[in-house]
Amino acid sequence: MTEEKITQIYLLAAVLSARAEKNPVVAWTLNIQGLLNVLTVAKLERLEKIFWPSSIAVFGPGSPKALCPQWAVREPSTVFGISKLAGEGWCQYYHPKFGIDECSIRFPGIVSHGATPGGGTTDWAVEMFRHSGDQQEYTCFLRSDTILPIIYMPDAIRATREQMDAPAANLTIRTAYNLAAMGFSPSDLEREIQKHLPKFSVRCEPDSRQAIAGCTPHSIDDGVATSDWAWKPKFGLSEMAEDMLFQLVQQRKAPPAWALNTSLNS
Repeated sequence: MTEEKITQIYLLAAVLSARAEKNPVVAWTLNIQGLLNVLTVAKLERLEKIFWPSSIAVFGPGSPKALCPQWAVREPSTVFGISKLAGEGWCQYYHPKFGIDECSIRFPGIVSHGATPGGGTTDWAVEMFRHSGDQQEYTCFLRSDTILPIIYMPDAIRATREQMDAPAANLTIRTAYNLAAMGFSPSDLEREIQKHLPKFSVRCEPDSRQAIAGCTPHSIDDGVATSDWAWKPKFGLSEMAEDMLFQLVQQRKAPPAWALNTSLNS
């Protein structure tokens, strides 16, 4: 940090919900100790800003399912959610005590064409897109009517940058901001993909991840983010589906990595 004159840190490392349930101690150590390491460095090196993502997993069975508000009851039922709630507390503690300018967002599930599923409860959305290219039948691990909040990666990146660029005086939340973009179920996404690939189909066989999804709000109220730093999503379900399918087609057309390496070496 000192040698490279680093002024900001984006701490994105985490063990996500489904994987965290399989190895709670590893998940807790990575998710919390990693944050404490960065907060300590931020204090010692007097960093300008740090970004650490929280999650809507901080909510739980007692939280409102529709338009879950910023200050709703937070009683997470997963190791991942527990670690994120604890992390929010550490961020709130370090801000007034040590003057750490920390930014955080309670992300919903994130869909990306550039990353494979990472062990979260919304992996089905990414997996569904990736199976659709060959018009294979996809087996989903949730019920067909389970609605979860989702955000497309370009919006997630833009939200992060906008919050980090916002004047510190505008940020009234020092735990983490609620963030919303869209919400849909496996059957909703199946119908959207079928507009482009009519032969694609989905079969639902719920597993243990259904219980995790059942504790998650269906939609999120992000009015505070809108008022504090003018957050507004650009992608809805149809826009995301169209771009995801286009991007995945482009990836399939690209030559394999070994061919690129051979060409460069020659």
